[in-house]
Amino acid sequence: MSQKMFFLTCSTVFFVVAAAHLTRLILGWEIAIAGWTVPQWISVPGLILPGALSTWGFVLASRRTPSLVQPEG
Repeated sequence: MSQKMFFLTCSTVFFVVAAAHLTRLILGWEIAIAGWTVPQWISVPGLILPGALSTWGFVLASRRTPSLVQPEG
């Protein structure tokens, strides 16, 4: 798997997670885990972190040489 495909795959997964949290915030969905109701504020970092990682991954995938370190020369 090339770096570009890896970045696109990870970015898409993170985008779906961020979209699910955004949808939960907008529609007010409740989530219960073993009888515990998850508070809405949990979706705020659940939106911000995967959203940032998704954006970063799409930016890296759009580069000609998707790399964290620029080649010398």
